[in-house]
Amino acid sequence: MEISKIAVIHTDFPTKFGLPKQSGVVSSLRGTIVFEKEYRNPDALRGLEGFSHIWLIWEFSDGFSSKSAKNKKWAPTVRPPKLGGNRKVGVFATRSPNRPNPIGLSAVKIESIEETEKFGTVIHVSGIDMKNGTPIFDIKPYLPSADLIHQAKGGFSDAIPYKKLKVEIPQDIASTISPEILTTLSAILSEDPRPSYQSIDTSRIYGFSFANYEIRFTVCNDTLTVCEIEKQAINWLHEADLQSN
Repeated sequence: MEISKIAVIHTDFPTKFGLPKQSGVVSSLRGTIVFEKEYRNPDALRGLEGFSHIWLIWEFSDGFSSKSAKNKKWAPTVRPPKLGGNRKVGVFATRSPNRPNPIGLSAVKIESIEETEKFGTVIHVSGIDMKNGTPIFDIKPYLPSADLIHQAKGGFSDAIPYKKLKVEIPQDIASTISPEILTTLSAILSEDPRPSYQSIDTSRIYGFSFANYEIRFTVCNDTLTVCEIEKQAINWLHEADLQSN
């Protein structure tokens, strides 16, 4: 079976580090779906404006998975971050990217559907958990009548307390970015972007790129402190670029 890439999503994350571990966790985190030329037919999206959310089927591309399904033997067990990275469970009992076929599934909110001169019809979405340039294989509407399952059980995930980090960003650092980016960044950091197997190291300075900034931080106990926010010269695709010729 051949699967064609129908679109890519453009986000403020050039790499996977710092991304929320699930879609919808940071509701203000936005992305823009840009279709490949072959699929830039507005008729393909006819009726989608009536839905609030969509499912995205996408590829765990470079940097997501440490194992490539194409050239490495798959492993039947993985160490999910939810369990601290030190307990093995079956790969099919997790959402780990290290799986036989590197396919991801995310439910995201439709913010708007826009006609642009350069890219045709694009979809602005929020609640994303994908890095910039992630290939998308399919888009399906979220159906509350069918997709919302009441009294569903979450397995081992239900037994783990959901706990966010306290985020401290000194005022002199916070003032260097816009209030909108600051709010989203604080939500991202509160989800603890560190690899689970490194969570004990309180002296380490971590860093990742987000929204054209390099973010550096440390974590001690349950408090994350931002050390530095540095402006980057690289510009990722933003909504303004979609209007250009």
